[in-house]
Amino acid sequence: MTQGSGRIILASLAVIVALGVTGCMQVYEQAAKAAFEDRSNDDHILDAKVDTNILSALADKDKSLLLDVKTDVWEQRVMLTGTLDDPKVKADMVQLVQKADSRVKKIYNEIQIVSKEEKEQRREAAQNKDESKKEGVGQAVNDFWIETKINGQLLSTRGVTSVNYRWRSVRDVVYLIGRSRSQDELNTVLGIIRKTEGVTDIKQFVEIKPMSTS
Repeated sequence: MTQGSGRIILASLAVIVALGVTGCMQVYEQAAKAAFEDRSNDDHILDAKVDTNILSALADKDKSLLLDVKTDVWEQRVMLTGTLDDPKVKADMVQLVQKADSRVKKIYNEIQIVSKEEKEQRREAAQNKDESKKEGVGQAVNDFWIETKINGQLLSTRGVTSVNYRWRSVRDVVYLIGRSRSQDELNTVLGIIRKTEGVTDIKQFVEIKPMSTS
């Protein structure tokens, strides 16, 4: 483990203790990948701080939002996904993120509006998910299965640095953010996702940045 990634993990652990496991394990999981990504150590640390500040703001507003809204941060660009039953609350998420951390460069608010009943079903599924199974109660289970399938496929594909990507499936739409080393790599990633069973659409916010040789 590099010194930079270690610092990220230590910073994240403090937030996990403060907020609980829900919503915060994603910070720890992403920090654990830090040593293998193309982001600089400074970006690793800054992105972790931005993410934890956003999660803290969500928890302060309503801890249930940690089940509804997922945050992914890459080089201070923030992708918001998940489901809510109130368009106003969705719109308020942009202001919440901006207030949570002034270093945010861009926000992609891709939260979907659903019925109150579906939102509650997805909350329950998020608390009791089994990522190894496609079958289950509610759409959320299928989304977890899609995310897991994509993870396995990208990990096993030569020429794809999967740790440089973050993806979320919400009601069979896959949202992607991160960094690609080339257009060919991005095309490969998008092709894999499109062919994954259950995926109906992709929205991507990936920047193409060749790996530095210096």
